[in-house]
Amino acid sequence: MSSSIFMVASGDLRPSANQKCWPAQQAAEAALTQAIHQLGFKVERAHPVIPEKGHGFIDSQRYGLEIFQQIPSEAPVIVIEAVWQYSHHVLGGLIYHRGPILTAANWSGQWPGLVGMLNLNGGLTKAGVKYDTLWSEDFTDAYFLDRLKAWLNGGRVIHDSSHVKPLHASPVPDSAERVGRSVAEDFAKRKAILGVFDEGCMGMYNAIIPDELLHAIGFFKERMSQSALYAGMRKVPVELAQSVRSWLDARGMKFSTGSDSATELTDAQILEQCQMYIAALRIADNFGCDAIGIQYQQGLKDLTPASDLVEGLLNNVDRPPVTAEGNGRVLYEGQALPHFNEVDECAGVDALVTNRVWRQLGLAPETTLHDIRFGEEYDGQFVWVLEISGAAPPEHFVDGYKGATSERQPPMYFPLGGGTLKGISKPGEIVWSRVYVEDNKIKADMGRATVVELPKEEVERRWQITTPQWPMMNAVLHGVTRDQLMGRHKSNHIQVAYGDNAQSADEALMAKAVAFRELGLDVYLCGGATK
Repeated sequence: MSSSIFMVASGDLRPSANQKCWPAQQAAEAALTQAIHQLGFKVERAHPVIPEKGHGFIDSQRYGLEIFQQIPSEAPVIVIEAVWQYSHHVLGGLIYHRGPILTAANWSGQWPGLVGMLNLNGGLTKAGVKYDTLWSEDFTDAYFLDRLKAWLNGGRVIHDSSHVKPLHASPVPDSAERVGRSVAEDFAKRKAILGVFDEGCMGMYNAIIPDELLHAIGFFKERMSQSALYAGMRKVPVELAQSVRSWLDARGMKFSTGSDSATELTDAQILEQCQMYIAALRIADNFGCDAIGIQYQQGLKDLTPASDLVEGLLNNVDRPPVTAEGNGRVLYEGQALPHFNEVDECAGVDALVTNRVWRQLGLAPETTLHDIRFGEEYDGQFVWVLEISGAAPPEHFVDGYKGATSERQPPMYFPLGGGTLKGISKPGEIVWSRVYVEDNKIKADMGRATVVELPKEEVERRWQITTPQWPMMNAVLHGVTRDQLMGRHKSNHIQVAYGDNAQSADEALMAKAVAFRELGLDVYLCGGATK
């Protein structure tokens, strides 16, 4: 390998986020550069810090393509991330690059680079680009340095994958086989429609499943515009929106409101979110959707408050009733309308299959995706911090709606505000999974985990080093270490759903695995059923 390493940093599309997060990126780059220098190699930053922008990120797809035109095609490239980033800013350049590629992130929940790196990894995997990946708290630990040294000297970065087994190598209980086959047969017979409100949120190429792959498993996309959602919101009377707010108030949910709309959550923002909730259900019903995904970030963020409160409510069975226009019919009565956050179609397939399997098993069907945000050792075990920007259902929280609060989304990401659906996930047994695309096939990794109860002080500390406005799940994965998950996972997202107990969660895991298999997915079991 050449002794000159080119370093690039993909950033957000929003200038406010890039400026706010730039100091953390600088610190990570400095630490990584020092590690590379100590190993005898030279680092060349492939693009400058631009003072008038206030940061040194690649902040658009066009800029990224231009930067990669200047990098020698066979040179080694490191994409270093300490922030959430839009993968399409660098994906095009990486697809055509012929030299070795390493993705790297700081081990921090702050902005967060781990989430950004995992998202990019998922995109590279889907695109068929060969890459290696690493992460570190301070870029001085042996796990990181040993593998970095191997990569710098022309080798590959190897992570332990002994926790992964294909489904066909594991025994499947007869009961799980029956349920899984039944669910898959129902999809084959009735087919499913995913309502997609604009694809490609935040450059997440890994979140788009090609239509022909979806069609082969009995799923179809109804492509809808977010402009239609906004138009639908404007048709919802304020009194109807207020009835949704009143329903939530009566359930005991709390809203942390103020009067300054630029920095605080206001009653007017909440009412707009309630209008979006009503409009989303009506549009989904009009098109016969089985699940929907709202993109929000680009487009809607400039028109209306955040969609996260809406998403969390849609994912809950017990939610404010909404009727169709004109006839008073309650929409999706007694059901969740699964929502795949950020239009992650992989999560949409996962959520809908989960919903059907869990209902057939008589389990609470609420499911959501989380970001793999962070994790640390606590009391002798590694406890992951799983967070999402507000789309978690109240059924997952301690005390349900009474344990839920809504806080204003951070202004640097959400200029027009809007509230989250925040809570701490209740202790219990869960199934986790991730659907992804690799080798032009839909695949799924699955496993078991336990949501643990941490002391209030520890929960608050974890919120303060991540995003305190967002719902949190503290989870211990069964039979999967930190580095095994990071080395294998193909997305920033992870899907979760509760069992009633360990036995029912084990059964649900296998039934869902069979359903995936019968639909045509390649299925892998990760870890074990017990801790």
